[in-house]
Amino acid sequence: MAVNIRDYKGRRIHLIGVGGTSMNALAMMLKNLGYEVTGSDRGETLFTQPLRDMGIPVMIGQREENVRGAALVVYSAAIKPDNPERVEAKRLGIPEMERSVLLGQISAQYGTVVGVAGCHGKTTMTSMIAKVTIDAGLDPTVHVGGFVDFLGGGTALGKSSLFITEACEYVDSYLTLHPTIAVISNIDNDHLDYFKTEENIYRSFEKYASLLPEDGLLVAGYDDDKVRNLAADCGRKTVTFGLSGGDYCAKGIEASHDGITRFTVTRHGEPVATVELTMPGAHNVKNALAAFAVCEALGVPAEQIASSLADYKLTRRRFEYYGDMCGAKVYHDFAHHPSEISACLQGARSVCDGKLYAVLQCNSYTRAKTLFTGDMTCMKDADCVLVPDIYPGRETDDGTVHAKDIVRAIENSGIPALYLPTFEDIKIWLKEHLKPGDMVVTMGSGDVYQQTKIFLR
Repeated sequence: MAVNIRDYKGRRIHLIGVGGTSMNALAMMLKNLGYEVTGSDRGETLFTQPLRDMGIPVMIGQREENVRGAALVVYSAAIKPDNPERVEAKRLGIPEMERSVLLGQISAQYGTVVGVAGCHGKTTMTSMIAKVTIDAGLDPTVHVGGFVDFLGGGTALGKSSLFITEACEYVDSYLTLHPTIAVISNIDNDHLDYFKTEENIYRSFEKYASLLPEDGLLVAGYDDDKVRNLAADCGRKTVTFGLSGGDYCAKGIEASHDGITRFTVTRHGEPVATVELTMPGAHNVKNALAAFAVCEALGVPAEQIASSLADYKLTRRRFEYYGDMCGAKVYHDFAHHPSEISACLQGARSVCDGKLYAVLQCNSYTRAKTLFTGDMTCMKDADCVLVPDIYPGRETDDGTVHAKDIVRAIENSGIPALYLPTFEDIKIWLKEHLKPGDMVVTMGSGDVYQQTKIFLR
């Protein structure tokens, strides 16, 4: 018999890895919905104290006794079956539920569910929509896969029937959701460790679109051929957005050297609002257009949307300023796919006075082999690319690919590149070469953001 969260009101639900970005949000949402919640994690995180402040006990260290007395245990994909708490839950016969299943069951308790999907830009689009709807007084519950300053984390706990969530395609986790408005911004060759082929990725997004009810709305990225094809075949009402065309489009884009991007939003060719974003990059203009389309569908006036977007700040680890080194500004971005890297560096180049140095940490051996050893023209806006050793992520090194292979691919694409094994090596090299007015952008989804903070000390 399938486990359903509705059956556990008044009983204790224990979340393993509760200090993670998604898991802490789920714990808060459960508490907000009236459940008794506890959690555990290996160490303190940004989110553990806010959980305690909300009345959710958090145990540091994962031990068998933490699950005793729980009626249900929730775990994420990072928590393996040999975790001591999962082992004890199985021994005691305590039912278990995977994180994405819980998110899907929570979404089913809301009347309007906005699920923001796509291989790139999900976190920014979701947080933009959250900002606009909160400012407009729609009082949504929000689940974002990142730390958003105006939320103080990745969660907003509203009292209305509106639920806004990032919808992640990895391991098909978004297929547990119950969207009434589904955003699909782009479909790319990502997560090939799971999907294996681009065709499988496309079929997954098709399944996601099919989750919409007959009166649901698909908000589709016009600039992506695959998304346009999917939208044409999905059998649901569709609204498109893009730079090259679509129902919502941006005209007269102006990028100033202070990082302000100005443009006019048009709907079906007619101007509806002027937007100023405090961030560079055409990709962020597209993210804003997606937010505009969703928020107008939710009934927010165009001028209110423009006003909220003007006050929006990027989510942490999205072209986030970390500090200065030798007179050069140092930024970090979560970009870890060629499309994201290209967009990030184009935006960086538009506001860089001197030389632009990119530091690329690949976060898995599969990604290195499938994405970073062929055409690397995604790095073309950098004057030089520094590549440290591959961050293993979920994988084990089988010896078939090395960071030096990434360097060769970048050089073969006509861009200077260097293999520097450690971030200490990178720090030394940068101090020898940086000049005032230069810029450094460190990129990747591994521990590169932590390493960047360390070498800036």
